[in-house]
Parts: sequence; C-alpha cells; structure tokens
Amino acid sequence: MTDASAARPTRREALRRSAAATLAAARALSPALFAGCSLGIQPRAPTVTVGLLHSQTGSLAIGATGLRDIQMHAFEQINAAGGLLGRQIEMLAPDPQSRVDLFPKRARDLVDRGAVAVFGCWTSAARKAVLPIFEAANRLLFYAVQYEGYESAKHCVYGGTLPNQQIIPALDWLATPAGRLKKQVFLLGSDSIFPRTANFIVKKYLADKTMNVAGEAYVPQGDRDFSGAVKEILASEADCVLSTVSGDSNLGLFAALAEAGVDAARLPVMTTSVSEDELRSLLPRQVQGHYAAACYFQNLDTPANRAWIEGFRAEFGHDRITGDPMEPAWCLVHLWKKAVEKAGSFATDAVRQAFRDGLDFAGPGGPVRLDPKTQHTTKFFRVGRIRADRQFDIVHASREPIDPDPYPQFAFPGWSVDWTQGGITRGAEVDVYGDV
Repeated sequence: MTDASAARPTRREALRRSAAATLAAARALSPALFAGCSLGIQPRAPTVTVGLLHSQTGSLAIGATGLRDIQMHAFEQINAAGGLLGRQIEMLAPDPQSRVDLFPKRARDLVDRGAVAVFGCWTSAARKAVLPIFEAANRLLFYAVQYEGYESAKHCVYGGTLPNQQIIPALDWLATPAGRLKKQVFLLGSDSIFPRTANFIVKKYLADKTMNVAGEAYVPQGDRDFSGAVKEILASEADCVLSTVSGDSNLGLFAALAEAGVDAARLPVMTTSVSEDELRSLLPRQVQGHYAAACYFQNLDTPANRAWIEGFRAEFGHDRITGDPMEPAWCLVHLWKKAVEKAGSFATDAVRQAFRDGLDFAGPGGPVRLDPKTQHTTKFFRVGRIRADRQFDIVHASREPIDPDPYPQFAFPGWSVDWTQGGITRGAEVDVYGDV
C-alpha cells in the first residue's frame, strides 16, 4: 500500500465530510431557516431489522470485527440498490464483548427489537447459548465460522467449514509429498467445544491411517501462555501441529513457538483459525512458513475476488484485508437475500421453505450452495503458507467445492440430518470428551 492510498479517504469518510460541509455552508447562509426545525425533507423509507452479533472487544474481536464490517458492507450495498422487498435494512450491532454470558442477553434484545434474522457468533459456546432464544422466537441465526459438526439446528444456517471440509483434507494433504509426508501430528487447541470435538473426530479418522496422534493439549480460551504446551509438543517428537487455537490466543502460541526455536520447515503448524485478520497482529518472523487450512484466502487471483476486495476497501479503508471467515459471512447475507426474495417474505417459515430447492451464490471465493438437507454450505478447501508480508501463498486447492457432512459416520455412527424430511436421525450418544 502506498502512502497516497493510505491517506486517501474512504467513500464513507468522503460522504460524511461532504454532507457536513454542505450543512455548515447552508447554516451560515440562512441560519433562520434551520432554527427549531428538522431537515426531514423525505419521509423515512420502511425498514426491516437484522442483527449483527459480533464481538467488537475482548479476545475474539481480532477476527469478529471483520465479520461485522463485511456484513455491514453487504447490507449497505443491498440498501443502495433499493433494499429488499421494498424495505431498507436497518442493522443493529450490539457488542457481546467475547463473553459467552453476554451473547444470550444481546440475542434476546435483538429479538425484542424486531430483528427478523441474526448474523453472528464466533465460538460454538456462544452459538449454542443463543440457539434456544432463536428457536423460541422462531428466528434464524446465520453462523459464518468453521465449527465441529455434530449439530444441526432447525434455526441455524451454517456457512463455515465443517471438519470434513477443512480439518480432514488438511491432514490428508500433510500426509502427501506436497505436505512433506507427515506422520506424527500434535493436536493443540483452545479448551472449548470446537477444538475438543474436532480433535475427537481427528482421532477417530486417524485410527486406521498411517498418521498418528503424537500428543494433545488445550489452553483456556483467551489465554496467551503456551510455554507448557510448546514443551509438550517438542517432547512428543511430533512432525506437525494441528492447531484449533482461536482468537488472540494465537499471539501467545506463535510467540512461544518462536521463543522455543521451532522451525516451520521441520515442525509446521497447520492452523484452522488464523486468517489475514489475525496475521496483522502477529510478527512475520514468528509465523512465516506455517500453514492455514481455509475455504478462502485474500490472494485468490480471480476478477470476482479482486472486485470484492476493492469494494470493501473503498468503504472501510484502503489498509483493510479480507479472509476466512469474512468470505462465508458475505455469502450468508446474500443467501439470506435470495431466500427472502424467493419467499417474498421475511418470515422465518417462508425463508426456510425457500431453502428446500437449494440456493446458489457466486461468492468471492467461488460458487457456494446451501444444502437444504443440512442447512450447511458447500466449501472449497485451500491450504495457504504464511509469507513474510503476512499474506498467504495458496499451495493447494480442491478442484470442486466439498459437500457438508455434519455427522461423519466414522465418528458419529447412525446420526444424520435431512430438514426436507423431518430433521435429525439420532444414533447412539457420543461423549467427545471421554470416548476417545
């Protein structure tokens, strides 16, 4: 980025300055005209309310703020094009502060204030905490972040990657010559639902593979002390690390790895939760050469992606970046828009009915399809290697989008879901914490 581009105001800043200057000039010319009266030249257009439930402070804000901004951008574009069903979209974006206990309170407030749909949550704990509220109110939650599966909620649309779309392909790639034939993986995660369940799935999957689990460790969500975990990794003789560490805990993880002299060429980390947003806060020497598994990277070289990035930067700043899960967050807004238009209604039951034939959207990362049976989306799988400029070189990509499977049978035998035929079929209950 040049100094000139950094100094150039964004479109929203230019409009704000222009409006303020125009109003000031008008007041100076005719102060009596503005005394004691409003400037309501046009009656306010009818609106419909949506909620954006993304943390803007706390340990998760490092990634969640980008989701809020990209979804605001999507809704603002829809409004600029005339709105939806003759209404302008009004966004409410309270801050749950990365606190699981605040998510239900904020969700209930959004419902009480008339939100017809809510887009948000980062962790599985937050998602699970708010789902009963949306079920009781018959509202939909649109969830953009990768997660563990073993869940299918009628009132949730899942736009992030499942383990069969991200983690399992990442392990398979590490075992290939391109991934340097890794055989011993250490499982490192935040001590929360997604890492615990994902690693349960990994252990089930690797039970009959040549790759073995060399060790497993968890650090409390939000903690940055990884000195003990790194000692365990080095003692295990692992030749790669699968990291499900989330939020700004990654700052502590990569600092500890660098302090211990870990060489990414010999002991690479394959992270599931670090995107370009998180890399902005990490030192290049600490992360260069490590890998990330994702459905999208900013360096994807397509006209659609370049146009998307340019539009976002014009509105939110020329230094802004995009990444996974910002791209799924964008796609979810447009899938909801398509469903509303197809239904001719904002009502949840009508929108869910519009899902039944499947919905497609040409996203910045490629085509996305909402599977009506699972209410999850198809995803491309990509591996990125971290560069010195805190971007990714895409070193591997699936040829086609991968279908979602929230209940892989090797981990959850007998479980399945088909919302077009009544919902969930239950197998035996699985204890992901104890049944390993």
